[in-house]
Amino acid sequence: MTATTDGSTGAALPPRADSASTDLTTTPAAAGVREAAERAVRRATDHLLAQQDAQGWWKGDLETNVTMDAEDLLLRQFLGIRDEATTAAAALFIRGEQREDGTWATFYGGPGELSTSIEAYVALRLAGDPPDAPHMAKASAWIRERGGIAAARVFTRIWLALFGWWKWEDLPELPPELLYFPKWFPLSIYNFGQWARQTIVPLTVVSAKRPVRPAPFPLDELHTDPANPNPPQPLATVASWEGVFQRLDKVVRGYRKVALRRLRAAALKSAARWIVERQENDGAWGGIQPPAVYSVIALHLLGYDLEHPVMRAGLESLDRYALWREDGGRMIEACQSPVWDTCLATIALADAGLPADHPQLVKAADWMLGEQIVRLGDWAVKRPQLPPGGWAFEFHNDNYPDIDDTAEVVLALRRVRHHDPERMEKAIGRGVRWNLGMQSKNGAWGAFDVDNTSPFPNRLPFCDFGEVIDPPSADVTAHVVEMLAFEGMSHDPRTRRGIEWLLAEQEPNGAWFGRWGVNYVYGTGSVVPALTAAGLPTSHPAIRRAVTWLEQVQNEDGGWGEDLRSYKYADDWSGRGVSTASQTAWALMALLAAGEKEAKAVERGVRWLAETQAEDGSWDEPYFTGTGFPWDFSINYHLYRQVFPLTALGRYVHGEPTPEAEGD
Repeated sequence: MTATTDGSTGAALPPRADSASTDLTTTPAAAGVREAAERAVRRATDHLLAQQDAQGWWKGDLETNVTMDAEDLLLRQFLGIRDEATTAAAALFIRGEQREDGTWATFYGGPGELSTSIEAYVALRLAGDPPDAPHMAKASAWIRERGGIAAARVFTRIWLALFGWWKWEDLPELPPELLYFPKWFPLSIYNFGQWARQTIVPLTVVSAKRPVRPAPFPLDELHTDPANPNPPQPLATVASWEGVFQRLDKVVRGYRKVALRRLRAAALKSAARWIVERQENDGAWGGIQPPAVYSVIALHLLGYDLEHPVMRAGLESLDRYALWREDGGRMIEACQSPVWDTCLATIALADAGLPADHPQLVKAADWMLGEQIVRLGDWAVKRPQLPPGGWAFEFHNDNYPDIDDTAEVVLALRRVRHHDPERMEKAIGRGVRWNLGMQSKNGAWGAFDVDNTSPFPNRLPFCDFGEVIDPPSADVTAHVVEMLAFEGMSHDPRTRRGIEWLLAEQEPNGAWFGRWGVNYVYGTGSVVPALTAAGLPTSHPAIRRAVTWLEQVQNEDGGWGEDLRSYKYADDWSGRGVSTASQTAWALMALLAAGEKEAKAVERGVRWLAETQAEDGSWDEPYFTGTGFPWDFSINYHLYRQVFPLTALGRYVHGEPTPEAEGD
């Protein structure tokens, strides 16, 4: 272990390969590498096929961090429904995630994080762990050294305020009248990203009600000074945006004292209606756990008892986010990813040589066709005339289909020979039309909304955790461009605008930033295949710069890896990290698309994947390579380690998939 740039202790940077020197390991002949790749493809194909559900979908575990588990226990404590069995199982998992220094991280091998550690500590107190137990004392000492509860993010302090461990008066104000801001207003709820929007609306109710449940114990040990837990902090200068919004918060606090009672009551009713209207068929909200938790609290505060059908369905949905582990622990998924996993698995299997009419591919296509969303959602606020036709990430999330899933589902469906081609063509046509209609004015694509780029939501004192807007990103734009290329639309003006945007977004070092995957390796692995599919020659300067960068950051062992710290410390961590199966695959996918199949870097990367494959055809990958919010919220998609290596190895063995000719 070595000291990292942020002063924490983490994994050492792996040595990079010296592209100008002879390999330090024995390099097999090209024929040997191909044979190893073919064996790996066969084993990986068998393994992935065995993971398919009888209904046709795939879903890997989605691992994040222990705040999901801690907040689940706090919710149950707040509602009075916490039971010993659930508490003990959650505590077992949380204890197992504690680091040697007493803290909890937000990703595997990462540094301790203050707010995560506070929430985990409180959850263990609920489970009965005494504050003087060695693991608890070590955690509380570290928390105090970092400023205690007062230094935690707003969301953590909201959870503590629910039990009187923090004063509501010491939190930013979030009035429910926010719902009445017109759609063009910079702070309209529709200028927040969909995940933030679904969280903020119920939190306006919580902020207005300011509930306090009896605290089961004090938390003095988490304050630097229990007698003065929140010492006043000087305001930022009025010339800064931070200072402006700090003063705006003071104005809003003053409004609370003079708010018209009838207006406040109407706003709370509007919030309740907004929340209930967006509950999905499975009882959840948006297919993700945080909005579901806050929506249940908000509706409970507005008089919905626990036996109300809305509440009962909501609470039942939360149980479906729980994964029970072999050791008896209980881990909460932030969300579930069956559509994403299924389209990626379909692409991987098809590119690995599985026949297009293979029964399991047809079954996957059937399931995906049934998941297409054909009703309007919040995206229609900006595109009211656009017919629906997208796909969501989760089992149930009809309000929020996303552009990335839609592009990848279309790419997956095109690889399947379906028994009902007319149904397939209609579904693909709806998906393509919807994605084209969701293009932002700069020519690129965000994940859920059009032109969701207002700079103001991120500046609110309330929004101190992660991204709350959804601007276009290189990886999503690349997937749409790739999809359009496979639809024979490479020369469509809308595709060309996307390509121009991607070329302008390339980093000086040749990489692309990865918004939804870690990080520059993911961005580059997404963009290069899209550009070459859309007709850019492999000799194009942008492609050559990307190839050079990938060769430069290849690890000495032949793989590629990138630590999440690259989001915060790009100069030190860009393209650097322990080799992982998914990131090695992304790099190989880019290099193969760039025409580098015979290159030494590709040979070494393929050999690394073949040699690290387990006997059952899978790969092990404890490192987090998925992104929720850059740096702030990280994801380990457990299926990434299976689908992406198979895709890369399949393309190495069988060649690149070929887009349709223009006009076909």
